[in-house]
Amino acid sequence: MKGYKKTLLWILSIILIFLLFITWYQYEFSMDPVTSFYVNSGHLSTKLLIATQGSDFKNAVTAEIIDHYKQDSVYMEIIDVSELNHINPEDYTALVIIHTWEKWKPPLEVKTFVERTSSQLDKIIVLTTSGSGDSKMKTVDAITGESRLENVTSYSSEIITRLEPILKIRVK
Repeated sequence: MKGYKKTLLWILSIILIFLLFITWYQYEFSMDPVTSFYVNSGHLSTKLLIATQGSDFKNAVTAEIIDHYKQDSVYMEIIDVSELNHINPEDYTALVIIHTWEKWKPPLEVKTFVERTSSQLDKIIVLTTSGSGDSKMKTVDAITGESRLENVTSYSSEIITRLEPILKIRVK
């Protein structure tokens, strides 16, 4: 009976350590929620949606995109990726999704949105960050990389380069 108790104690200890690790990992690496906000008038005909997750890196990329277009006639709506299920892509000229690859897959809201809007992927730009820097959904021509602050301008520039023809083609 003594050996049984020791084995049980070891198993319970391993389970406890695993649960503590999972809790720490979630706390350490989970994304902050993003508070929705708008830039410029909603009456403008060119509309850009940026759906993102909260982190220093993603906030900086979003800020550079906003700074680039804020003087133009572009309405920008910034939301958390968790709100994508309420978004109709027909309401926007272009959409940018910035998300982290979590637990070896994209956030469910991002995956569901991309699947639901697969016929409109030509106006959706995705930046996927991951530890390895190369994870992405197979159906999307995403920009991929690691969330390193020294690379913010590089990723922002790539997104803006991809946005330019979409926003200009659709400007009336």
